[in-house]
Amino acid sequence: MALFQVKFFAETLGMCTSVNVILPQKIHGIGVAGSKGTKERYPVLYLLHGASDDHTIWLRRTNIERYVASMDLAVVMPEVFLSRYENMLHGPRYSDYITEELPKIMSQFFPISTAPEDQFIAGLSMGGMGALKSGLSKPEKYAAVGVFSSGNLFYRSDQTTPLIQNRPSGGVPTSVSIYGTVDQSTLRGTKWDPFVLGEENLAAGKKMPRFFHVCGTEDFLIESAHRTRDWFGKHPEIDYTYQEAPGAHTWEFWDTWVQAFLKWLEL
Repeated sequence: MALFQVKFFAETLGMCTSVNVILPQKIHGIGVAGSKGTKERYPVLYLLHGASDDHTIWLRRTNIERYVASMDLAVVMPEVFLSRYENMLHGPRYSDYITEELPKIMSQFFPISTAPEDQFIAGLSMGGMGALKSGLSKPEKYAAVGVFSSGNLFYRSDQTTPLIQNRPSGGVPTSVSIYGTVDQSTLRGTKWDPFVLGEENLAAGKKMPRFFHVCGTEDFLIESAHRTRDWFGKHPEIDYTYQEAPGAHTWEFWDTWVQAFLKWLEL
């Protein structure tokens, strides 16, 4: 694979930002299989980081470059800080950036496809919520979505865990910068709610992407995962796969399950 570290100006954000990009390469050194090299424009996986990390983390904590080496698949890993991949109430429009501007820019810089059947999005924790919402709000953009150790995080009975809502951003909790409130349970049923957006798109007759959802049985976000699983259970028209396995909110778990997700894509 070829690895690119890219810095560029994003109009949606009004500032420079960073992504890491993995591109297929037919010939490698010793010990790594090359890709088929049969594509003029490669399918792409947008791989999203969690709240504690940035665009470098998948490369640092997993072997993602090796996992995709034999696949005709590009991987784009963007940086979004503590934005929750949202169009923030007091901050940049990260949802528009991820779903609209970033694919266009990547296709200008690299031989990456923007066709819906060639675009996939996945992430862990905060990135899992970002992937879930991107898939439900813009189903026409993606063929498949991966949600690792996450779900619709508004549906948690325990809001005391020190997650993103309590992390400082400009002197206020990050959740206030994003949503205008610390109590995210109040966002259920609003324009921020991925379930609401999914229901609206289903009512409009839009075809949903496939969803792959996994959570560890010891993960503190298991309740959100169950609430999300139950919502999809009400919509059998969506191709949805849910799995649980022993594990917590750890990189050992995500390193294992990103490999399972790549196999599930069947590229």
